Amino acid sequence: MEATHALYYSKYCFFCQKVLMFIRGKDLDLTLLSTSDKSHAQALMQGGGKTQVPCLRIEQADGSVEWMYESNDIIEYFS
Repeated sequence: MEATHALYYSKYCFFCQKVLMFIRGKDLDLTLLSTSDKSHAQALMQGGGKTQVPCLRIEQADGSVEWMYESNDIIEYFS
């Protein structure tokens, strides 16, 4: 089983839009979680320790989780 991915984003964030455009162009399968939904913002804070977006949550098959915050790092990860 490979990793599962969720992207936390804000529709008002330029860096989020940059990542979203890249994801749409690559037709990647991942969960999109808008932080305008307070439960998503809380989950981001609890899991990653801050509410900075964009943030990619990467869950490995063994249950370990990595939180990636920088837009360029997220794009490079999927490139």
